[in-house]
Amino acid sequence: MNIIKLSAISSTNDYLKQLLAERYVENFTVVVAENQTQGKGQMGAKWDAEPGKNLTFSVLVKDLLLGIAGIFTLNAAVALSIAQALEEFTKKEICIKWPNDILAGNYKIGGILIENSIRTDGEIYSIIGIGLNVNQKDFSGLPKASSLSVIDGANFDKEAIMLVVTEKLRRNVSRILNKDIDVIWSMYHHRLFKKDVPMPFEKRGHRFMGIIRGVSRNGDLQVLLENDTIASFGLKEVTLLY
Repeated sequence: MNIIKLSAISSTNDYLKQLLAERYVENFTVVVAENQTQGKGQMGAKWDAEPGKNLTFSVLVKDLLLGIAGIFTLNAAVALSIAQALEEFTKKEICIKWPNDILAGNYKIGGILIENSIRTDGEIYSIIGIGLNVNQKDFSGLPKASSLSVIDGANFDKEAIMLVVTEKLRRNVSRILNKDIDVIWSMYHHRLFKKDVPMPFEKRGHRFMGIIRGVSRNGDLQVLLENDTIASFGLKEVTLLY
């Protein structure tokens, strides 16, 4: 596995995209930075991480022939891989909060940004950006954020975590290639935050109660409403209040 280590960069995703545009890049190439100055989250959100304390890295995944309809399966596989890896380092319950947050208990400790490039032959090149709060202690102004270190009261080997995440990702991508997609979705739903638990939601200022039943293969959140109907919500269309 090719690992490119950088002291500081604006964005590991952008660096990997530029590298891919310039030359051949090996599958599962990893770019990791001690300080990422312009980290990105979903829908253009900014991802801030204290330099040297956390994991900010990107992984290239190619040779997938999923097609547009299967892109969220990769998303599910990435989230699952991170959860599986972190479960080897902490006894705290690790959950996946739809669509792309990684939680320990009720606290966000990680996020994912996947940028896809679809070639004319249907092949997808995916640059998977991962941010994990590992050894950062201060989360002032971020009441729902935490880190592995705060939760467990210890410091962690960041590179060891990154290598296990990448190993799990290889395994789950292999499952996709072998058409074992049902297995991925089953394990994903097993870790889905607040699944089957009544909880409040908000959509455009309107609050309502519902029960998360799952996530569809195209990435929509499936919620059982009080009138016993199932509603589907797309990315950023609804907020979970917890």
